[in-house]
Amino acid sequence: MKISELLNPQAIISELGAGDKKGVLAELTDALVALVPELDRARVLAVLHEREKLGSTGIGDGVAIPHGKIANLPALQLVFARSTKGVDFESMDGQLTQLFFLLIAPEGAVGVHLKTLARISKLLKDIKVRKQLLAADDAAAIYQIILANEGTP
Repeated sequence: MKISELLNPQAIISELGAGDKKGVLAELTDALVALVPELDRARVLAVLHEREKLGSTGIGDGVAIPHGKIANLPALQLVFARSTKGVDFESMDGQLTQLFFLLIAPEGAVGVHLKTLARISKLLKDIKVRKQLLAADDAAAIYQIILANEGTP
């Protein structure tokens, strides 16, 4: 499954308003709940904060992939967000984080969860893709960059 098949173009935030980790997680969650209103916002935030306690999902190179699992979720959900100025997300490399993929998976979906994390990581390892995403004009351009660079499943 490709990232573009999982990512609703309306789940792209071209510029985050939040300036800290807690705010970013809240803003990502709000975008998710706007698309999947049956999700409990407080539950999603609790899952994300619990995961962050294990270690930051800021993987370095300006990228973070906050993720978690929720019971009774019908399908894996993605949100992409960008902060051109960057946010301290307690990243492994100590650098500011600018590109965020929120991934929420159904509780039993271990395989698809891990495969999607790997796909996102592979896509964002490419410095050219990261630069394109940071330079994109809007959410539609961000989606097209993901579509053009994600490769084959």
